[in-house]
Amino acid sequence: MCGIAGILLATAAANTKPLETISQLTSALRHRGPDGEGLWTDREAGIALGHRRLAIVDLSATGRQPMRSASGRYVTTFNGEIYNFRDLRRELEDAGHQFRGTGDTEVMLCAIEAWGIEAALKRFAGMFAFALWDLKTRTLHLARDRMGKKPLYVALVGHALVFASELKAIRCFPGFSAELDLDATAAMLSRGWVPDHRCIWQGVFKLPPGSLLSVRPTDLAEAGGADALRRRVKPWWSLADVAAKGRENQIAGSDEDLTDELDNLLRLAVRERMIADVPLGGFLSGGIDSSTVVALMQAQSRSPVRTFTVAFAEGGFDEAPYAAEVARHLGTDHTELHLSPTAAREVIPELPRIWDEPFADESQIPTLLVARLARQHVTVALSGDGGDECFAGYGRHFMAERLKRHQGLPIQLRRALAAGAGLLARAVRHEIVGNLPLSASVRHALRGDRLDRLAPLLAATSEDELYQRLKGSAVENLARQKLPTSSDGAPQLDGLLSRLLYDDMAGYLPGDILVKLDRATMANGLEGRCPLLDHRVVEFAWRLPSNVKVRNGGGKWILRHLLHRYLPERLIDRPKQGFDVPIAVWLRGPLRIWATELIAGMRNSGDRIFDLAKVDACWRDHVDGKHDHSRELWPALMFQAWHEEASRSPVLEAGLSQVPELTGV
Repeated sequence: MCGIAGILLATAAANTKPLETISQLTSALRHRGPDGEGLWTDREAGIALGHRRLAIVDLSATGRQPMRSASGRYVTTFNGEIYNFRDLRRELEDAGHQFRGTGDTEVMLCAIEAWGIEAALKRFAGMFAFALWDLKTRTLHLARDRMGKKPLYVALVGHALVFASELKAIRCFPGFSAELDLDATAAMLSRGWVPDHRCIWQGVFKLPPGSLLSVRPTDLAEAGGADALRRRVKPWWSLADVAAKGRENQIAGSDEDLTDELDNLLRLAVRERMIADVPLGGFLSGGIDSSTVVALMQAQSRSPVRTFTVAFAEGGFDEAPYAAEVARHLGTDHTELHLSPTAAREVIPELPRIWDEPFADESQIPTLLVARLARQHVTVALSGDGGDECFAGYGRHFMAERLKRHQGLPIQLRRALAAGAGLLARAVRHEIVGNLPLSASVRHALRGDRLDRLAPLLAATSEDELYQRLKGSAVENLARQKLPTSSDGAPQLDGLLSRLLYDDMAGYLPGDILVKLDRATMANGLEGRCPLLDHRVVEFAWRLPSNVKVRNGGGKWILRHLLHRYLPERLIDRPKQGFDVPIAVWLRGPLRIWATELIAGMRNSGDRIFDLAKVDACWRDHVDGKHDHSRELWPALMFQAWHEEASRSPVLEAGLSQVPELTGV
């Protein structure tokens, strides 16, 4: 796991001075690779590659990058891991190839020389973003893994192509103009994150998941801007194809047979991700996904696995007892950190410097803190991310199956149910039901914002309308610019659940979940690995019948069934909570001054990004307790905090060196 950067000039002979900035680009990524820096430049060809190293496999000098292939034809700067590199190495050795070191980057280069880049990519099981320079053809190849786990930003600045793992590096390049993309801004204010197919800065794009961009210096002079360059990108793996083929070729088998197959696949994915020459552990929240990953880690480990949890002792957000019980049952070496509200809130000013695109998923706070805690003990941590997207774990997934049954009811009755949900939502907001003796799970289900979202779903007049309402954001957009309609090339899928799962896997996963994990871990020099997003698991999940994902009114049935082999039922069957933090409460209390100052900044800004009348109305209602507007306000506040930080500094540093060490108990 590392940070990469590079520059390719269209006309090298005219002026190679911009290549000298490669050290600045690379240095801006030092938090991603604290173990060393490497630079490689060919002035005659007009290319420079940079690398910051986080040493995980092959800690010796033979693992340093940029790395040249055995024949000398290729040079690469590589971020990520090829988990099946040992199997590939044995195959290549049997064919007569020899290796100097023990790492995966050397195997990757050898595989590309032996099989060609696209054939090799299809053989790799891993997470990665890399640049490969072909000295023979003078072609730069940029590639990204199937699910978009590792980031790769690309910009055309004048006649120079600039790429990097994070935007803060691209902003170092002379002549880069940081101008907001208003469509991306509107999307962020609606969703809380910038979609993977957009970028907050004009003239920059993210290489799409599962894609390859091949470009020569002469192509840059003819490119005609970043959009034209982006049209040269081609897929080497397609989620749309996997989804469409999976629904056409569903697996037949008993529940036990399907669970056996999933068990074997996940054991392989976990086992491959436990290969490391540094200490390794796992994030454990006590939920289904992280518990499954940790259970399979411990089942294949000769010693107790290190596990980590952070918890907020506030407002019912503490899942540490569940995680501790799971850890005791599995026999892991468990560390948990109980954070005071003050300690958790103190991290908020750091967020714009770490996520150098605006980002407002509040679970970034505990994710960042658990990564910081884990890094004090290990260098690699396995995560349960991806389980919800693969196996239908979100409320909208199993709500879709429930609500489909209501489509046969008379429209008048559905409208009456919708009106009832709206009335109940108002009752919750006015605390009419606040003193009733309800369980925590029922009280969570009766949150006013949840009931507000339920009402229009009950009133949907067709399955297609229900899909659009489940898919669409329920958050009022506080931007002046309307959110544009996007056509993402989604496949034609039968069934409401399949359409929702595809949307989440193609959009929410790379745009939010994986961005959150990558920035939180890499800001701390920690590698995060996701066994549930192994491409073999993803492809298997798409071939599963819907009724082994959603059953008995709940999601992730097959994952739960698998986990029953490792944990008792009392540790599995409990309401989903997730990494929530009490943002709504904080905005009315300890974050009120911070938020007020940011809203004042919106008024004083000349950018005219926000609809200030809507912002003020939302803020007044929220502070007065009339309505929980935290879902609308938090993205707006995080955008403004990011925008002010970006305006102050041309380069956003990670800024973690002065943070006091966290201690676990």
